Amino acid sequence: MQEIIIDTILDSLKILPFLFIAFLIIEVFEHKLSKKTEKTIKKAGKLGPLIGSLLGAIPQCGFSVLATNLYITRIISLGTLIAIYLSTSDEMLPILIAEKAPASDIILLVLVKVLIGLICGFIIDLIIRKEQPKKHFEICKHDHCDCDHSVVLSSLKHTFKTLIFIFIITFILNASFYYIGEENIKHVFDKTTFFTPFISALIGLIPNCGSSIILTELYVANILPLSSTISGLLANSGVALLVLFKSNKNTKENIKIVSILYIISILSGLLLEIFGV
Repeated sequence: MQEIIIDTILDSLKILPFLFIAFLIIEVFEHKLSKKTEKTIKKAGKLGPLIGSLLGAIPQCGFSVLATNLYITRIISLGTLIAIYLSTSDEMLPILIAEKAPASDIILLVLVKVLIGLICGFIIDLIIRKEQPKKHFEICKHDHCDCDHSVVLSSLKHTFKTLIFIFIITFILNASFYYIGEENIKHVFDKTTFFTPFISALIGLIPNCGSSIILTELYVANILPLSSTISGLLANSGVALLVLFKSNKNTKENIKIVSILYIISILSGLLLEIFGV
């Protein structure tokens, strides 16, 4: 057990500087462009799913929450909201960078999420788009990132919060590899290929950065196949679903949105598995 703990600490410390640098760059980007992003989404109109899916791919905590408030106030369409949810990467990109994942893998994950978000967003708008009255708009600063006060402090906060999750997950993985065996764990996922997208998508729906960390770490460790990883990451929109259920009083509508997100995530994973991705 001592060996497992030491290995976990070393594994976590190795990615610490890379994680901080990644979050620092993201925070600077978010701090500079957040207002412009809000205006861009609000003016997108029928091109909402296109603009939303592209902006959602930028790894920052605010886009999915921003989109949720914009949808609740009927400034953006349901298709745009779903496009942003599907393309949102949450903690995926910083972790992939910190873990020194191949650039091809990173680009593939981001592009697939953006493409699926774009296509599904337009389809949804074509099917159920309705003109709805606009309400008073008020942005909910749910994340409490403190980026208005200090980008560095905000980056440190994100880094250490994420590092705690990484430490816990890495410890569980290291212990599993030690006591169960890496090959046995991989065989479990191999044997349940059809069901893993369902499980991954359920994990992705958990409104917490820990869910994207779990899925990304499992992918980096070659335990979770790419198709199932994408299922989980498509369903993951950070804390946005918490904001949705807290701020939108229409519970049936909220359940419908979650159901759409879950179904799209599962079907995408299954289709990718069929095509051998």
